[in-house]
Amino acid sequence: MNEPRVIVALDFPSAATALGFTRRLDPARCRLKVGKELFTAAGPGLVEALQRQGFDVFLDLKYHDIPNTVAGACRAAAGLGVWMINVHAIGGRAMMATAREALEGAARRPLLVAVTLLTSLSAAELPEIGLSGTPEENVRRLAALAQASGLDGVVCSALEAPALRAECGDRFTLVTPGIRTADEASGDQSRVVSPREAVAAGADYLVVGRPITRAVDPSAALARILGEITSNRNWIPRS
Repeated sequence: MNEPRVIVALDFPSAATALGFTRRLDPARCRLKVGKELFTAAGPGLVEALQRQGFDVFLDLKYHDIPNTVAGACRAAAGLGVWMINVHAIGGRAMMATAREALEGAARRPLLVAVTLLTSLSAAELPEIGLSGTPEENVRRLAALAQASGLDGVVCSALEAPALRAECGDRFTLVTPGIRTADEASGDQSRVVSPREAVAAGADYLVVGRPITRAVDPSAALARILGEITSNRNWIPRS
């Protein structure tokens, strides 16, 4: 069976709400993302409960601190048995390399990816945080740094994915949030694309939140997205 390539973002305020929702999904068809709000509210026990349901978990805590602190956090996340974790690429080479080294020898080594630019950031906001150049230029620079630091891939907008795929190669994992269906509002995201566009751009994994979590029938909504992306001739199944 091909591995699930859609990651459902569990943007819920409590474990009870999240677990009630995930019972409506098939772990063979998707993975799950647990972010800061839910992890702060529910803690490691929620991650373990989701894994008992059969789901792989992307622990989306975007670690950004001094190298030793980030290394310890990554080591602890690996101990939970999660499938993927992330750090901020802007934390620098030493932080990312130390995080990667902390995962060596883990019983189940999670994928380690770096956040380049948050998809909520627009080009007009970059100078305010001290970044010159376009969003794509910054993403390309940070992705190259992440790859040089030994990371498995990056989180990026699908708008930047074609350039990253060309520059970083096929083995570099691209995780794309900001996915919206044609009838879905962009919400608080600035750089958004459809599932079909993300696939055509070269994304490996698609993070999808509201189009599934707010659907009357989440399983049917997931099926529609899977149908859209697997019908694209650029979609290469992974096994």
